[in-house]
Amino acid sequence: MTTLIAVIATVLVLLGGTFQFASASQPNAQLDIEKLTVCYALGTDAIGRGDLQGGKNIYPDCFTPNATITAVFPNGDSQTYIGTNAWADFVYSVFQGNGYVATQHLIGTININVNGNNATMTSYLHATHKRSDTSIDVANGTYEDEVIQQNGRWKISRRTLKLITFLNLSSPPSAQRVMMPSN
Repeated sequence: MTTLIAVIATVLVLLGGTFQFASASQPNAQLDIEKLTVCYALGTDAIGRGDLQGGKNIYPDCFTPNATITAVFPNGDSQTYIGTNAWADFVYSVFQGNGYVATQHLIGTININVNGNNATMTSYLHATHKRSDTSIDVANGTYEDEVIQQNGRWKISRRTLKLITFLNLSSPPSAQRVMMPSN
């Protein structure tokens, strides 16, 4: 089998192509890094349910202890915090101050570039913040992350959330409910 791989690699190089072996020390780097943004969403949604301590317990799995986390709002204002506890307290105060009873952070279009023990990751955010049965706030934006590998684990060392929209959607209370068809 080793001989076959060597022959294929040689033919590929002779034909003008390139052949790169995957790094044995970081075979799952991109997957491990992608899991960090999911980790963050789970911690933030715990806080969105009112479970500040639950969010604080999750965030250290996503971030370095001294991570810098910044939110840039659509009007250009920004807030920056150092460390996950300070960020969790900020998120909790925003969620409580706006009367949110639940949140759901959906992450997509994840782009990761790995360079040794450093990486960058961008991902898109669509987040629903429930105020009541008839009112939600919807946020859209982009996370821009700097990620490092420490002690064999990837962690976000710097996260910047750039919000592009923040919109309230409300509907009047209605006596009609969504009816499900009966079988």
